[in-house]
Amino acid sequence: MIEGALAGLAAGGLYAVLGVCLTLMARLVRVVNFAQAATGMFGGFCAVWLVTKAGMPVWIGSVLGVLIGGVLAAAIGWIAATWLSEASTTTRSAMTVGPLLLLISLSFILFGNKPQPFTPIIAGPAFSIGGVVISQVTVWTVGMAVVVAVGVHVLLTRTRIGTQLRALSERPTTAELLGIRSRPLSIAVWFVTGVISAIAIVIVAPSQSNDATSLSLLIIPAAAAALLGGFKRLGLTVVGGLVLGVLGGLVAQINEISLVRNFLPFLFIVVLLLWTQRKEVWDAAR
Repeated sequence: MIEGALAGLAAGGLYAVLGVCLTLMARLVRVVNFAQAATGMFGGFCAVWLVTKAGMPVWIGSVLGVLIGGVLAAAIGWIAATWLSEASTTTRSAMTVGPLLLLISLSFILFGNKPQPFTPIIAGPAFSIGGVVISQVTVWTVGMAVVVAVGVHVLLTRTRIGTQLRALSERPTTAELLGIRSRPLSIAVWFVTGVISAIAIVIVAPSQSNDATSLSLLIIPAAAAALLGGFKRLGLTVVGGLVLGVLGGLVAQINEISLVRNFLPFLFIVVLLLWTQRKEVWDAAR
């Protein structure tokens, strides 16, 4: 059981990283980006093509793929910042469903619908706990989730850019009147979160189901993790991602309920939504 739980930490770290990106997007640019994982997936697939077809070294191909993922995210952000700057969060979030479906379809056309032969850029064991081996991928994903969450917190609370970003998210009209350039800052947030997502997917994809649909739908457990933090608290988002990964690893070890693993994020979301609405439900029942 312990081995299964620790094995699930690699996936949990990935959920946490993507969840932190979702939380960052929701806080700073008022978007729940459903295409968050899809842009990383497409960048990862481009990296595979550059390595296997164009003959580039793994690290160069991976870096270029990550940048492609960031540019795709920035392009979506440019659309949102240009034509939907005054739209509601719901409208801006719904817009990202289009790029999600477009990138999945485009990946089928360009790369086929089968899993891609990702070359591991990080492999091998890192250390062992009680005889259970912890892989380097697990260490990197969990560490990345923590570093990104802490780094974002420091950026937002200790730097001038962070102050501008918080002003942009809380009082966008006032921020523009004060001379803060909202569009470049918004697009920069999209680009950075796209790069982070692509890096996480390139690291984990060799050890996960890595077809286009599976990688793009990582947005579901990521959203469940972000929901635990209310799309505001980065620390709880990281905890939510790791908990989901550990639970998935535990459930996978029990044959009788192993199929439930695929539904855990949905159950997580339903429970959290019911809990957050408990006061309204109880008041209505009185």
